[in-house]
Amino acid sequence: MFARMVLLATMLAIAWPGWAQQPQLPLLELFAGMHRIEAEVAATSGSRQIGMMQRTIMAPQRGMLFVFPEVAKHCMWMRNTLLPLSVAFLDEKGRIINVEDMQPKTEDNHCAKAPARYALEMNLGWFRSRGLGPGFSITGIDKAPPGR
Repeated sequence: MFARMVLLATMLAIAWPGWAQQPQLPLLELFAGMHRIEAEVAATSGSRQIGMMQRTIMAPQRGMLFVFPEVAKHCMWMRNTLLPLSVAFLDEKGRIINVEDMQPKTEDNHCAKAPARYALEMNLGWFRSRGLGPGFSITGIDKAPPGR
């Protein structure tokens, strides 16, 4: 049994570079109106620093929720991130403050326009294609763990 698990892990690491380095983050179900989101939760300093680095694919309904320990004008960047992403900065109640589009492998700062508690990264254009912008509420955010 152990040998099969090792073989499977080896095959995944070969088929999906970066898989072995990715931490297993908890999933949280969120909703943007009728749109369901499977959000990986990055609530610790270490998981927020790694974020979406080195990933080459992300399913359309998947994203990453960054939970910050304090409300502030947080900024995101794309160093070592291979996917183009959009990030929505959210207030404590899950309302979108602003959405920024981010290009892979750049170090440009993309910042919240007002103090934010959360940042939700999705594939590039996800928010725009669904007509989601400032003031729209993401529900389920109340089930997120506190940021550490």
